[in-house]
Amino acid sequence: MPEYVSDAHDPRLSDFTGLRDVELRKSMEAEQGLFVAEGEKVIRRAIGAGYPVRAVLTTERWLESLADVLGDVTVYVVSEEVMHGVAGFQVHRGALASMERLPVPPVTEALERASRIVVLEDLVDHGNVGAIFRCAAALGVDAIVLSPRCADPLYRRSVKVSMGAVFAIPYARMDNWYDGLEQIRAAGFRTLALTPAQDATPMDTVEMSDRVALLLGSEGDGLSSRWLREADEQVCIPMSPTAMEAGVDSLNVVAAAAIACHGLMRGTSIHRGRRQP
Repeated sequence: MPEYVSDAHDPRLSDFTGLRDVELRKSMEAEQGLFVAEGEKVIRRAIGAGYPVRAVLTTERWLESLADVLGDVTVYVVSEEVMHGVAGFQVHRGALASMERLPVPPVTEALERASRIVVLEDLVDHGNVGAIFRCAAALGVDAIVLSPRCADPLYRRSVKVSMGAVFAIPYARMDNWYDGLEQIRAAGFRTLALTPAQDATPMDTVEMSDRVALLLGSEGDGLSSRWLREADEQVCIPMSPTAMEAGVDSLNVVAAAAIACHGLMRGTSIHRGRRQP
């Protein structure tokens, strides 16, 4: 049976407090092994991907819409005012679910059956990470590898922006940035470093091998000089000859990721939105 709660400070709701406090949530979620899924569609996708539900926070009018997937899960029902007080913002999608994290596989395991992967170096914006997961999943990329300092794909904003795509594509996190690319190459991947430099090989002409890894750098500085040097080839998205006159010297990382992922899949066979092994 649902539990009705009238106080935003009720300790039973502690999984859902301070959702806008990034540092608090990062430490709390890591310590307790949880993350928060927002909205009915995302909650359903998380459950479908095998993440156990700890508790759900919702309002009366959204209670019935999730009844078929929640079973005997603890559900806290609150007013709109209490929901806002707990979360710190208006929850337009009606529900929040506190989910248990699953173990993140080692890089070698995530790459076992992969042929096309994306490797993210030090992207710190949760929204950008989520958006790139969505691009990669939509275009059929097999897996994503994160450098140690990359933002958490299961942070609430990452999950929300990805529309649950973070549950659809395998990912792993490097233990060591310095030798990270060596591990990728040891698994048989040819590494392509995306750069705004227009003297690099155009992405739509680069020769693709059986296993290819696309490297994407941080929001501000792009890829580090080390990863640019170590990559097998530097590639670019050709810009308009008039781009510089318009004050544009590059694309933002999400737009670049979408275009580059499309190029990465060139020559592959895609069926039902996923590349076949």
